Amino acid sequence: MNAPSLSSLLQDVRTNLGDALFARVAGPEGPHRRERVHDSDGPRWFPEGSPIRHVHADASMFIGGIRALLMQSLHPLAMAGVADHSGFQGDPWGRLQRTSYFLAVTTFGTAADAERMVAAVRKVHQNVVGTAPDGRPYAASDPHLLRWVHVAEADSFLVAHQRYGAEPLDQSGRDTYVAQIARVAEALGVEDPPRTEAELHQQLQGYRPELATTPAARDTARFLLLNPPLPLLARPPYGGLAASAVATMPLWARRMLWLPYLPVTERLLVRTTGTALTKTIRWAMVGDR
Repeated sequence: MNAPSLSSLLQDVRTNLGDALFARVAGPEGPHRRERVHDSDGPRWFPEGSPIRHVHADASMFIGGIRALLMQSLHPLAMAGVADHSGFQGDPWGRLQRTSYFLAVTTFGTAADAERMVAAVRKVHQNVVGTAPDGRPYAASDPHLLRWVHVAEADSFLVAHQRYGAEPLDQSGRDTYVAQIARVAEALGVEDPPRTEAELHQQLQGYRPELATTPAARDTARFLLLNPPLPLLARPPYGGLAASAVATMPLWARRMLWLPYLPVTERLLVRTTGTALTKTIRWAMVGDR
């Protein structure tokens, strides 16, 4: 019997890694959901080759997703809703899988499935109400609070893609991305979402007076960056992705979460590590969609 070739071994590694990553992100229903999203007949919200598909299909989303959670935690009312209702720390992978499925359906699925998905999320939001630790009431359906979640997410996905994506977008592509993801935001109940990259930056800055350092936000940062629910072997690569996410955050946001700024280390080590990790993820998962 001939020994397996190097190419065969590499293909096995690629397949196993891709399957493991997909299972972690998509969950046990992933294969069935993927088939429905990509193979169902019907019109889509966004055409093939559009910037939103380009960004959301890229491995840089692993970094963008971590950054988005860190940024979103800085709004006390948004953080209160997550802490009280999402079960984030108790079931982080379940939340990740629900979020990834929402992104997959609204980005790549049929318009009918996207509309059903949005309706389901809006129904859930109606029950997410409460009182933050500072005594203020919150509601996940509040258009202003929804807009913060949206701009923090859109900015994170776009920033991560521009730094770690396989093919960063030009200015026209970035503006189109912001306009396309605004369609999803409006369907969720966001009022006046940004439609260009400049508007995105403007609205993000506009929320700064409302943001605050809270124990819940710092606890979220510790959980995401220091205590992720992962086996020991998976922690070093995850740590590289997390460090890359932090390195893309604005300095004011890092200071609020008590996160370090090490420019030389970030330029020489973190960026190189993030690039290598996203390339590895891309290699493992290409052809798996």
